Order: sequence, then structure tokens, then C-alpha cells
Amino acid sequence: MTEASRPGVLFDVDGTLLDTNYLQVLAWWQAFRDTGHPEVSMADCHRAIGIASEELVTHLLGDDADDAEAVSEAKTGRYEPLRELVTPFPRVDELLAACRERGLAVVLATSGKESDLEWMVPAIGGEDVVDGATSSADVESAKPAPDLLQTAVDAHGLDPDRTVAVGDTIWDVRAARDAGLPVIALTCGGISRQELLEEGADEVYDDPADLLAHLDESLVGKVAGS
Repeated sequence: MTEASRPGVLFDVDGTLLDTNYLQVLAWWQAFRDTGHPEVSMADCHRAIGIASEELVTHLLGDDADDAEAVSEAKTGRYEPLRELVTPFPRVDELLAACRERGLAVVLATSGKESDLEWMVPAIGGEDVVDGATSSADVESAKPAPDLLQTAVDAHGLDPDRTVAVGDTIWDVRAARDAGLPVIALTCGGISRQELLEEGADEVYDDPADLLAHLDESLVGKVAGS
């Protein structure tokens, strides 16, 4: 195995490693109301979590929305004070370390902003085990487009035939499928097992701790042993 073709795991962050989805929902709901869109419900916001910011706005308001940037900026302001409430899911640090111990590159692939990585990585306890990260700043189209995952594979020298994506939304699953990667989905972001499977997830676990408990028999274990 060469450095240029190593196996790896691409981890989504929000709702997958960090318990943030409902904080994100609150911030988006407030932002839509702040900018004159009270018709957008919390349920609408939850169903769209996982889509990059301005694309999320046009997904909910339509492609002709002329204030996507304003809504996105309002969301950033609303989310800032909520960040002190962010916690990782149980055993996230152990999961990442276990992947590294099995010879896998651990790469974060988030539709969040590049600046978000400055607090996300310490929040998940990944300073010593994360090999790198790819954010929306690195691509023209973030999730659900496959570009983010394809860029992460290329930028970090991963073998696409031995790389697994892990996420928590149908958008994560869709992006991985379109990128030609097997995908593990977690239900801790609030999306049901059935929906994730129907979208095309290869395996579904409850949360990072559940994946860790079944790591060697999962797709992660399979690529590590290949």
C-alpha cells in the first residue's frame, strides 16, 4: 500500500460526530424568520440539514430566492451563541482513533465553512487522529453534490475502492452514492433508518458508539482489511 493509495474514512461532522443538527435547525429557523420567511418551519429546516448554506436556502425558498446570502448570514449570527452547547456524540474520539489504528486515513468532509473546522476539530477531540479535512470552501458545489467527497479522496491520496463515507442525512448518502463510494449512515442526526436505507445507505448504525462496537464487521473494517 502506497501513501498515494491508502484506504480511508470520510466523516461528515454535523449530526455525525457532533450532536449539532437540532442546534442548526433552531438557528436556521430563526434566520428565516429574521429575514421575512416565517412560512419555513423547523421541520423544513431539519429535512434540509446537510445541504450547504446558500443551497439550503434555495432548496427551501426556490431557485429564484434573491436573499439567500442574507439568510445564510443571519443563520451564522444565530448559530454563534449556540456553539457553546455543542458536544460530540459519545465515543467519537475512540471511533476516530480505532480507524487510525486499523491503518485508515481519517478525513473530515463537511459542507460547513473552512473557518468552522477551527472549532469542530477540537470539539470532536480529533487533533491527533484527523489526517485532514475538506470543506465547502474547497469545491464549487457542496453536498448533496458529490464534489466534496471526490475532492476529499483526491486531495488526501485515498483509494476510492477502499474508502468509506460516513454521514447522517439523505444528502450525505446521495453525495456518497454519486461519488461512487460505499456509505454508512447514522440515525443520530434525526433521520430514520428506513429513509437512509431507501436513499441507498449500505449500512445504518445508531451513532458513533454503535459503529465503534461493530467496527470490524462493518464496511470500515472490511476496507481496513483489504
